[in-house]
Amino acid sequence: MKFSSLIKIKTLVFVTLFMSFSIGVFSQNYDDTNDFWSHVRFGGGIGLSFGDGFFSGTLAPSAIYQFNPDFAMGLGLNGTYNSQKNIYNSTIIGVSVITLYNPIPEIQLSGEFEELNVSRKFDNNLFLDENYWYPALFMGLGYRSNNVTFGIRYDVLYDRERSIYADPWAPFLRVYF
Repeated sequence: MKFSSLIKIKTLVFVTLFMSFSIGVFSQNYDDTNDFWSHVRFGGGIGLSFGDGFFSGTLAPSAIYQFNPDFAMGLGLNGTYNSQKNIYNSTIIGVSVITLYNPIPEIQLSGEFEELNVSRKFDNNLFLDENYWYPALFMGLGYRSNNVTFGIRYDVLYDRERSIYADPWAPFLRVYF
């Protein structure tokens, strides 16, 4: 087993254990209603990019459960289609688990584990078609105002050869209603 694979497995185990213990610690209701749906918030992202023979579209809905004013956890889906005329097309489908923590109302810390299935098909014989799973573990820091947060996140599992992202650092804008 390669050293980098061992590091990724250890990181995945650590994140899973951390999130499991976090649920128990922060699962106290912060109001008297006990109504599950009153604590669920929905959000997501939409991306669209096009140019001379290029198209990219993304839909990424998500939902979080607000355990208390400081802590939330949820799930997301991701679907992306890219194509460059006469060169390639790719389909990316995935799921993510996100944890949000606000030490003070204006600052949001986040951890997000994302698992993506990447399928790339090339129109020429220069490259081999690819189909593989790619994990990403983002640690983020953002500024929050009401239901909008913007900031930056870093993929600690970044692999330059296989990642769908150009760089491990990525800005984000997060909105939950």
